[in-house]
Amino acid sequence: MNARAVTLPPAMAALRTQGLAKWKAMAPRDRAAAGVGIAVLVVFIVWMLLVAPALRTVREAPAKLDKLEAQLQQMQRLAAEAKTLRGAPEVSVAQAVEPLKMATERLGNGSTINIQGDRATLTVTGVSGDALRDWLGEARTAAHARPVEVTLNRNPQGYAGTVVVTFGPGS
Repeated sequence: MNARAVTLPPAMAALRTQGLAKWKAMAPRDRAAAGVGIAVLVVFIVWMLLVAPALRTVREAPAKLDKLEAQLQQMQRLAAEAKTLRGAPEVSVAQAVEPLKMATERLGNGSTINIQGDRATLTVTGVSGDALRDWLGEARTAAHARPVEVTLNRNPQGYAGTVVVTFGPGS
């Protein structure tokens, strides 16, 4: 034996001795059945700990990659739009007011716009999320306005609250 042999604690050594004695006392057929059972148990444990998680990762990877690719493309579109907006000539407050008023009219009766200096406050009641998103997009592109304060609550009729946008440099 090797001088570095591992010695078991006395309780474990006693269990090992009892187990070996029971193993030797078993009939060859019973030992074979127990060996098959132990092998099946080891294969199951290896499967659950090593193989199954790897297979799950391989199976889910294409969908996750597609989702990440779509997010990347969206981010690239937004970056390109931001670059375009930064390069666009500045719009005066007088020029920005008309597109905001037109966009607000498309929201319907549940909306009003109040323009004070380089800020505009949109007040909405019962406006859908899609309509509000479209208004914000038009405010950003046509009026070169950016939201600086949003206070919205969602209710069964839609959104209610205010959106404050500002014009001018940095918008």
